[in-house]
Amino acid sequence: MSNKKDQLETELIHAPSNLDVEQGTGAVNVPIYLSSTYHQESFDAFGPFDYSRSGNPTRQALEEKIAQLEEGARGLAFASGMSAISSSFMLLSAGDHVLVSTDVYGGTYRFVTEVLTKFKIDHTFVDMTDLTEVNDAIKPNTKVIYIETPSNPCLNITDINGIVKIAKANDCLTFLDNTFMSPLYQKPINLGVDIVLHSATKFLSGHSDIIAGLAVTNTEELGERLAFIQNSFGSILGAQDSYQLIQGIKTLGSRLKQSSESALKIAAYLTNHPLIKNVFYPGLPNHPGHDLHNSQSKGSGAVLSFEIKDSVKAKTFVEQIRLPVFAVSLGAVETILSYPATMSHAAMPKQERDKRGITDGLFRFSVGLEHVDDLISDLDYALQAASQQVKDPHVVG
Repeated sequence: MSNKKDQLETELIHAPSNLDVEQGTGAVNVPIYLSSTYHQESFDAFGPFDYSRSGNPTRQALEEKIAQLEEGARGLAFASGMSAISSSFMLLSAGDHVLVSTDVYGGTYRFVTEVLTKFKIDHTFVDMTDLTEVNDAIKPNTKVIYIETPSNPCLNITDINGIVKIAKANDCLTFLDNTFMSPLYQKPINLGVDIVLHSATKFLSGHSDIIAGLAVTNTEELGERLAFIQNSFGSILGAQDSYQLIQGIKTLGSRLKQSSESALKIAAYLTNHPLIKNVFYPGLPNHPGHDLHNSQSKGSGAVLSFEIKDSVKAKTFVEQIRLPVFAVSLGAVETILSYPATMSHAAMPKQERDKRGITDGLFRFSVGLEHVDDLISDLDYALQAASQQVKDPHVVG
């Protein structure tokens, strides 16, 4: 048997194992173990599973899979992306301090500003694209640096290696939200990050059907600490959702590749559109983080954001567009158009959104698997209609 390591697209389908194949049934899919408790054969020694909050065979298969894909030591499956993020922050203690990327997901912002503070854990938001600002913001009690790259929703790029060096010099942990890139395009643990986090609801699942979160630690010791938090909170992913997520991960390679190719074409098109003020996408050569992103990632992803000009009415644009789902979330087979000001970043006060460039003209566009020409045509029509440059075909006269 060859010792050659498989490409990640192959690992998405086969890693780490199919439990029933190992058990001799020949089934190609992991079984769904719908059991809350497990009989113990021995009075003196319990088996590997006792209660499904602490461990479930289906969930374990998923956790082993994401650990292998991210090349980490321990994977953990949570009830949601925010559950994974908040549980990781619970590794901290009262009196600790965290640095957080300025343009962070609204749910993370809400947790840091309104929940962590109740535990007397302080925070500072910093521009992670500026390593000097990050270094200067370190305090003696700083314990975690929290990174999003590309960031949500403005797709800013952070130098992962640079942040890791600062963290290690100051005895800090690094957490990185890898939702936009997935392990297919970005491997933060290989760059020195301590915990990689995913809203697995998004690209890893890919079908807008489950809510799930994943975390991967770079060491077993850190994994044990996080597993203790997970078990204590009971913030686990159920067996049925674990199975569906395993199935979704199998098609990540083909889904994300096609969606990313389409996203680049759409971003390039919008860059030259007379009704668009700004386009944010790391795959564009004029993106300020383009070269850095290419040095630490293998792809630019399927999410872009764009800012419409003042002459375009945001409400009319949404009402006139036909193909994308207008909704929260991203990373699905259907294209999803979001309005961060009232959706993903609604928890952030307007003055804070404005500081981060999350204007009332900003839209986030998660590209799905529709034909790219149809998406471009739909975008163009909606923009033109919203600028009142063409007559609404639904209005007679």
